[in-house]
Parts: sequence; C-alpha cells; structure tokens
Amino acid sequence: MAGGWSRDGAVQDQIDASVEDAVKHARDSLPKGESLTHCEECDAEIPLRRREVVPGVRLCVKCQEIIDKENKAAGLFNRRGSKDSQLR
Repeated sequence: MAGGWSRDGAVQDQIDASVEDAVKHARDSLPKGESLTHCEECDAEIPLRRREVVPGVRLCVKCQEIIDKENKAAGLFNRRGSKDSQLR
C-alpha cells in the first residue's frame, strides 16, 4: 500500500508502539512491594486473602471499586470528536 512519504510498515510500527505504551502504563500502575494491613483511604482492615492474592495492595475492596469507577468514567469521552466536527 502506498503511504506517501512514510516507509512500508510505519503505520503498524505506530500501532505497536501505542500498544506497548499502554501495556507499560498498565504494568506500572499495578501495586508493588509489601501489602498494607489497613486501607490507605478508610483505614479498614484488608483481609489476609486479598493481601496474599494482590501483592502490594494498598486499598480495601470497597475503596478500590470507587477508584476504578472514577478512572473508568474519566476515560469514556470521545477524543476524536464527531465526523461533523472534523468536516467543518
């Protein structure tokens, strides 16, 4: 496929780099180190089983669910905009 001034495979390289960046970001956001016995947010005790399963856990399940919902809601907007706005 002709790509103008770009070399063959440049688009795929861009896609691969974007995926690698997303995976790195996800891995970096995972908890590390020793798990806490009590939640950073509400000071509730974190169950032993959760501390064993999730290394480096810092939040109880309830607080983690709240944080996850906030993060999900922040990522729901359309960054591209509508086709109508691109045609103007």
